[in-house]
Amino acid sequence: MKKVYANAAEALDGLLHDGMLIAAGGFGLCGIPELLLQAIKDAGTKDLTFASNNAGVDDFGIGILLQTKQVKKMISSYVGENAEFMRQYLSGELELEFNPQGTLAERMRAGGCGIPGFYTKTGVGTVIAEGKEHKDFNGETYILEEGIFADLSIVKAWKADDTGNLIFRKTARNFNPPAAMCGKICVAEVEEIVPRGALDPDQIHLPGIYVHRIIQGEHEKRIEQRTTRKREEA
Repeated sequence: MKKVYANAAEALDGLLHDGMLIAAGGFGLCGIPELLLQAIKDAGTKDLTFASNNAGVDDFGIGILLQTKQVKKMISSYVGENAEFMRQYLSGELELEFNPQGTLAERMRAGGCGIPGFYTKTGVGTVIAEGKEHKDFNGETYILEEGIFADLSIVKAWKADDTGNLIFRKTARNFNPPAAMCGKICVAEVEEIVPRGALDPDQIHLPGIYVHRIIQGEHEKRIEQRTTRKREEA
């Protein structure tokens, strides 16, 4: 099966449609599938629901799709660092389903494993638990969370071979593996594609069985929060 495509637009050809659910990897600006997000923007696909920890910043990551009003709903943990995200949510233009970060990661992983739901203590007694099934185990109350089954997964990795085996770079792994697992189709963008057999099997973070299409591209290295201190006087 051919998995390597020339660019993001080709890799997404035939996969996009209005109203779809997309799971996207990334945390802040780290490990964001920026090339695929730009291709989705260029395609003009709208009424999208994104399952992603956050939405990047105003002009990067999912933030570029918020600017063009292509996103209808976010399933996320964090809305900070993105003024447009907060503005649209507070004005009622954007639907938001809040998830604790661990719950969101497990919802993605569960979907990738074919698990329709699981019980967790996280969120019990808060607004997160409203409208959800409660069940007691050994005297403790848990709430039912549903697995995420996305129409499409888009992720960013460091290295891949042509069969789709992926290695992520340090903290850029973040939500990418569970996001990749839960989509019917997964498209990955990587910094380098190496020959088959070049990756140490013990170092592979995500097996190629989860990855259907791959592109290699140039990526921007951004700093989300630059922190400095004043120069000390001699």
